[in-house]
Amino acid sequence: QVQLVESGGGLVQTGASLRLSCAASGRTFHSYAMGWFRQAPGKERELAAAISGYGGGTRYADSVKGRFTISRDNAKTMVYLQMNSLKPEDTAVYYCAGDTSFVTLVAGTGQYWGQGTQVTVSS
Repeated sequence: QVQLVESGGGLVQTGASLRLSCAASGRTFHSYAMGWFRQAPGKERELAAAISGYGGGTRYADSVKGRFTISRDNAKTMVYLQMNSLKPEDTAVYYCAGDTSFVTLVAGTGQYWGQGTQVTVSS
């Protein structure tokens, strides 16, 4: 069983930066691919970024490439999403997710999910 707790969301202005954090429980954290998904009001949940177990592989949504960076610290069982140059269209609830399969994770069907943290970008 893996529990995920997100933090770091908030209200910021266009162009600002935020760093989201996801604290994970579990002693086999390194075996999980981890990702950040987001869901805006009235829209389907979508992948923002994902990272493989040892961080060697990453994937980003086209809409966040060059602005967002996902990273992980396996020793601390943490996953981060650094978000720069934020835009109003980045407004969403951001969810941390994990799965032993990178493919399953990026498909949005990962086994473990956090409760989400709200990010609001004002224009």
